[in-house]
Amino acid sequence: MSSEKASLNILLTNDDGIYAEGLLALHRVLSRDHRVRIVAPDRERSAVGHSITLHYPLRATQVSLNGDAIGWAVNGTPADCVKLAVIELMNPRPELVISGINPGANVGVNLSYSGTVAAAKEAAMYGIKSMAVSLQASEDLLFEPAARFVAHLAPMVVVNGLPKGTFLNVNVPNLSEGQTAGVCVSRQAVDLYDEYFEKRLDPRDRTYYWQGSESHPNYSHQDDDGAALMDNFISITPVRCDMTDYGTLEKIKKWDFGNGHW
Repeated sequence: MSSEKASLNILLTNDDGIYAEGLLALHRVLSRDHRVRIVAPDRERSAVGHSITLHYPLRATQVSLNGDAIGWAVNGTPADCVKLAVIELMNPRPELVISGINPGANVGVNLSYSGTVAAAKEAAMYGIKSMAVSLQASEDLLFEPAARFVAHLAPMVVVNGLPKGTFLNVNVPNLSEGQTAGVCVSRQAVDLYDEYFEKRLDPRDRTYYWQGSESHPNYSHQDDDGAALMDNFISITPVRCDMTDYGTLEKIKKWDFGNGHW
């Protein structure tokens, strides 16, 4: 199988809504060589994590995108979109799911909150190869170079494979092609951001809070995802859905639980 010429069956989704420019940039670039379907939220769903919809019906509406693409807009979360696409809307199911391109990096502890990451994780739980893609910027966004890197990476993921339950978290510097420092296969940082709440009063003298944080923590290790990104590397981190701490599991098995007497 040739990684350069094989046409892939790809699902695109995100957490920024179906009309987000990062999603459309991916479609423009990937659809040149691959069969691409879009199933994405009908509105922004940033920072919803891995939530799913259980208590009201999901609706999927076909919409036209840029006049040359048809997508499904879903009134749910990114994880909902992947579930609905895999189970109902795509037959055959996708070979690869790509979530993004998210404006703003998703590194370190942000993986726990990101809807972009959750969509890739949902696909990995179904045994589908997947990646979450984010761009390190919130303005003057250079989506096209990032999309072209994803187009380069996508066949490599399919040809080389990933273990079931593992997906890639990809963060790209907001730079033109040829300006990045290269690719760094990195690990997820666990350093916490310096967080704060700004306390304010509304016109009726009721207290409310705006949550905020510094732009990045002081990373402990040079091979952390955020540290690599700050050094202008494209960061690729393999992430597992299985959150079991196997080393601690074996230690806890040795605890004395009292044989039923407590």
